[in-house]
Amino acid sequence: MATALKNLNNYSKQSFADISDKKFGIVVADWHNDITDTLCAGAIETLLQHGAQKENIFRNTVPGSFELTLGAQFLAQNEEIDAVIALGVVIKGDTKHDDYINHAVANGLTTVSLKYNKPVSFGLVTTNNLQQALDRAGGKHGNKGVEAAAAAIHMLSF
Repeated sequence: MATALKNLNNYSKQSFADISDKKFGIVVADWHNDITDTLCAGAIETLLQHGAQKENIFRNTVPGSFELTLGAQFLAQNEEIDAVIALGVVIKGDTKHDDYINHAVANGLTTVSLKYNKPVSFGLVTTNNLQQALDRAGGKHGNKGVEAAAAAIHMLSF
């Protein structure tokens, strides 16, 4: 989690397994695609940096963050996919929509992970404003896509 004290790109690579033969599904929300494309680029770069093969990374797009859960399930049910990375952005507004979406996505992705017994990384940026989202998508707090990819790699090491 990014805070003023921690950058998303600082993670331990110590327990990472060999992922050269692993297949990754990435589901990306199209809402705020200027931000989610940056998250996705960070995730893909991280996977490649740690040995994933480009042809083993599959990206799918869903309309918004609420749809990440079903998109993740479509990927997770594919037996060839070893891990799923879900990437989206929810920015607090004048209503409480963000609470409902964030809660639904968190619960939904957890359910998908447990149902298919494979890692499903939570790469949802949840912020109070646009600037905070930009700070977590390649800005001063790093890139949440990098963090989500690193979490997927780490979980494959179990």
